[in-house]
This record gives sequence, C-alpha cells and structure tokens, in this order.
Amino acid sequence: MLSTGGDPSRAADRPVVTRFAPSPTGYLHIGGARTALFNWLYARGRGGRFLLRIEDTDRERSTPEATAAILRGLTWLGLDWDGEAVSQFDRKDRHAEVARAMLARGSAYKCFSTQEEIEAYREAARAEGRSTLFHSPWREADPATFPDAPYVIRMKAPRDGETVIQDAVQGAVTIRNDQLDDMVCLRSDGTPTYMLAVVVDDHDMGVTHVIRGDDHLNNAARQTMVYRAMEWDVPVWAHIPLIHGPDGKKLSKRHGAVGLEEYQAMGYPAAGMRNYLARLGWSHGDDEFFSSEQAKSWFDLSGIGRAPARLDFKKLENLCGQHIAATDDAALLHEIEAYLAAAERPALSGTQQDGLLRAMYCLKDRAKTFVELIEKAHFALTDRPVLRDEAAQRALDPVSRGILAELTPQLQSASWDRDRLEAIIADVAGAHGLGLGKIAGPLRAALAGRSVSPSVFDMMLVLGREETIARLNGAAG
Repeated sequence: MLSTGGDPSRAADRPVVTRFAPSPTGYLHIGGARTALFNWLYARGRGGRFLLRIEDTDRERSTPEATAAILRGLTWLGLDWDGEAVSQFDRKDRHAEVARAMLARGSAYKCFSTQEEIEAYREAARAEGRSTLFHSPWREADPATFPDAPYVIRMKAPRDGETVIQDAVQGAVTIRNDQLDDMVCLRSDGTPTYMLAVVVDDHDMGVTHVIRGDDHLNNAARQTMVYRAMEWDVPVWAHIPLIHGPDGKKLSKRHGAVGLEEYQAMGYPAAGMRNYLARLGWSHGDDEFFSSEQAKSWFDLSGIGRAPARLDFKKLENLCGQHIAATDDAALLHEIEAYLAAAERPALSGTQQDGLLRAMYCLKDRAKTFVELIEKAHFALTDRPVLRDEAAQRALDPVSRGILAELTPQLQSASWDRDRLEAIIADVAGAHGLGLGKIAGPLRAALAGRSVSPSVFDMMLVLGREETIARLNGAAG
C-alpha cells in the first residue's frame, strides 16, 4: 500500500506556499474564485506566499482576454498574489526535461504504440469484459527492439495494491492501483501533458499545500507518482467540495450568475463577496459576519466541510449589506465608481461624488448592493428639474402642491436641523388635518422624483436649504 500526500507536520517546518492555477479558457467561475480565496487565506494567515499560475497549455482554447478577465476578477476580489503570474506554456521545456529525467531513472518508459493499436486493445478488452486501461507492450521492452518511430513517454504506474491519499479535507482516500494507467507524460510531438506540467510547476514554485476542487481528487494519486519518481516532497493535499445551486445540483447558468465579474457588475461589494465565499464550505464556529483580517487569522483546512456547499443569494445579500454599512465612506465611494464602470453605467461627476458622500450616512445602512444604494441616492445625484416617475407624479396632486407652496416660505429662515424641520412640517400637516406620513409622499416626490428614497428629513439635510426650497418650488409650481 502506497500512502501519498505531504506530511502536515513536515510541511509545518517550511514556509507555506499556496497557488491558484486557473485555465484561461473562459470566465473566472465563482467556484474558482472560492478556491483562490481559500488558498489566499491559508497563505496570508500564516505569513506565507500565494502564487498565481495561468495554465494555458491548451493553446486552441486559451485566450489573452480570458487571462485578463481572471486577473481583473482576482484584483476586484482583493486577492493579491506574490510575484508575477506564471505561464505554464512558457515552461514546456522544463516539463519535457523532467519527463526525460524520469525516463533516465527508469520510472518512465518509451511507448511506441499507435492510436490505432491502443484502440484495438481497448475494443478487445471491451469484448472480453476486461478493464480497458491500456497496458503497453513497451513497458519492459528491450531498447534494442525499439523502432525508429514516434513515441510517448509513459509513467510506470504500480500494477497492484492500493494508493491511499492522505487528504486534509477528505481524509484517507483509497484508490486501487489497478485503476491507474501508465499515464502519458510527454506526447510524441514533445509537448507535456497537464498531469506532468502541474506537478513540475508546483514543485518548482515551492508549493507546500495544494488546495483545489475535489474534481481533481483522482488526479492526486497519479500526480504523486511524478513526485515519487523525482524524489520530491509531496505537498499537503486538500480537495474541497464543489459549489452547488440552491437545488443541490451542480452550479450552472440556470442558478444565476456563475462568473465572478458578473457579481461585481451586479453591485456586490468585494468585502461581502470575500466573506460569503469564505463561509461557503468553511466555518469558524457560528461566526457569519467577519472581516478579511479575521478570516485570515481563523482560516484552517480543518474547518472545511466535505459536503458540497449551496449558493444562497439571500445570505450573500445580507452579508454584503452588513459590509456596505461597515465600510468607510471614501472607500465605499471608490468601490461604487469601480462598480459603475463594471456595469457599464455612467461615471459620477465631481458634484455627484460630493452629493453621494454627504448622503452616505443615510444610504449605506439599508442597502444590500450598490444597485440599491445608487437607487436610493438618486435624490443626491440628480439635477433640477427633477424628473419624476409615475408614482411620484400621482403623489403631486393639486392639494399636495398647494401644501408644498405653503411650506416653502416657512423653510426660508428656519434653523436647518432635523428637529426644527420635523416641527415645521408637522405643523403644516396638522393645519390640514393630516398626519406626517400623508405629507411625506408629496415631499419625497418633490425632492427625489420617486417613491424609493431615504427619509424626507435626511434628504433635506443632505440637499441643504437652497436646493430643497428650489425643488419644492419646482414641484408646487
């Protein structure tokens, strides 16, 4: 029985190095973003290094645009990496060098079997009810019999017994060795396979902990063969469950956004996303809302569950709302500007930025996304004449306009504080036999042009005397 997986106690003697290794063949999936986050938290919380490798060996599907999207997504999420991003394709010569080194060590061999011969072998195996794993006739062949023909380099996998993967999340995972084939490490055209390249890169980058999705769990046994063949230290394996939709099925477009950049364009703050993604499959007691500094301090592989996590937009929005409320106003404005750019919405003018900052105190405590915050901030972002939606137009009937006309002279010389404004408006409402709520609707329509806004008193304080009176006159006229 071969046990594979780094010794956590031995790994503790070395500085922690983790990595995120996406393929640039499409957008950065939210599951990939969580994997990156877990690696970042684990390294940052231990004073280690978090590295980024772009696995761009699939030249037909890899695109510079996808690579740029990955970098943008990680940057938005706040996951800074150490050093430059590594291109796997640029290291192909190093991968081939290791394949030839394994050949020289006797842990790999040249296989001259053609694709036609391999397929014929598998068809015969299927007909006889045998395993279709290919057993190459060249595994123990005498070099004197080698033809002058193209060949691949295959790893010599163990043929019997078991391989046990010691996984920090999944526990001990046993794989029968007769289920492992002699994997190809170097193709006949001299290009390396993914299974070889990953191991060589992780070793050369000094990776101590491989934290990745559990869809790679079976790869761990095969990749360990490369570590053993080269007498390299095996990293600590940690295979995390995938993310499912609310219905328990594999996450897909039908569940909503799955690309990380979509979440930025939907107005979720980065801190809220980090918090939510950290809780998606990992826990620290009953803590739900926490800062990134707390997450870095608390995060450990033992806190990751084995069951797939389920995406819950309500929980995401709740956490994002808490982070919006807790964020400094200037930092919030900076992130809102980035959101507007990501959502391809117009940038704020200097005047609008000033108005938004003045209004932030009455906006951020009740907004769960930047979409909601901007909607409620409309009163501070719009210019006169205030355009009104249908509900606001209905609120400004002739009687309401008359009341607003009575109100404005009393505001001309009033002390501009909440208590005095509330008293004046209450007196005018009372003179007409109305409650304060009855006059709030027309005031909201006059000041914001819509029915969704902060309180009328907050709007008046943010807008100031001159602008408030001008808007009331515009609505009363």
